[in-house]
Amino acid sequence: MFEVINKAFMVGVGLAAMAGEKIDEVAKELAEKGKLSEKEARELAENMVKKSTKARKDLQTQVEKWLEQSLHKMHLPAKEDLDRLEARIAKLERARKKK
Repeated sequence: MFEVINKAFMVGVGLAAMAGEKIDEVAKELAEKGKLSEKEARELAENMVKKSTKARKDLQTQVEKWLEQSLHKMHLPAKEDLDRLEARIAKLERARKKK
């Protein structure tokens, strides 16, 4: 299940990265055709890349929330829970060795 989620997330990230490259390409093409000035094309590309970056971050946040909720529903311990248990076990083992 985690592999499928990870692959889906990576596809989304890859598409967002490709979108950034495509934005630059389209902006340059519009500037070359004279439909936008070079400055306007650069501003357009920067604006669209910012929006793409924000969308990617929002997607990442949503995926993380969804994953956290799914793990909680499956009653799987969080890393913090496991760390706490490992520390407790280590403490108990040290106390046992002292006896």
